Amino acid sequence: MENVDWGFFGETFLNKIYLATYICILLFIILSILLLLAGLWVVPAALVIIFMLLILAFHSLTDSLIIMLSVPFAFVGAVLLQFALGYSMTTAVIIGYIALFAVAIQTGIIMIIFIRQALTRRSNDTSYMEAVIEGSVARLRPKLMTVACATLSLLPIMFLNGPGIEIMRPIATPTIGGMLSSAIYVLFLIPCLFAVGRDIDNLRRKKSIN
Repeated sequence: MENVDWGFFGETFLNKIYLATYICILLFIILSILLLLAGLWVVPAALVIIFMLLILAFHSLTDSLIIMLSVPFAFVGAVLLQFALGYSMTTAVIIGYIALFAVAIQTGIIMIIFIRQALTRRSNDTSYMEAVIEGSVARLRPKLMTVACATLSLLPIMFLNGPGIEIMRPIATPTIGGMLSSAIYVLFLIPCLFAVGRDIDNLRRKKSIN
């Protein structure tokens, strides 16, 4: 596998990707520790189970980690919207987080599958990065439809009043905020991290052979 040529992106763009990823991972670790200290062990336990299933499905630690990174990015948007609306961490909010993580990870899985399919179908004239971009672009419309469907379907809950709305609103809050922030990661950062991960694996294999 060839080394990735990042072209016009440059090192500055990659440094921003790394910085955003590290910040989201740090926030995710802090929030997970706070949830464990608060006795809310359900969310971290669910994430551990999901990660183990991803490794079994993809047989790749790199791809599994890239997919799991959609969780902290979803966490950021969900926490910001929850804080803005003033909701405390109740059982309804936790249910909303678990539903959000499922959708965020599912879209990450589909993005990885699309990129792998594009790499499998690429011709000799197509570069590695061009195939990655082709696979990510093919996923653009389905991802936007998923985000629009989930967000627009929950917006009436945020603005209407009626029986059961007060129960549903805390569930919808993290889902709406997290879907918007995770969409940025899935559409723009997963292809970059996928290419970086493959390039790093290629360099490690070359070093092991030498």
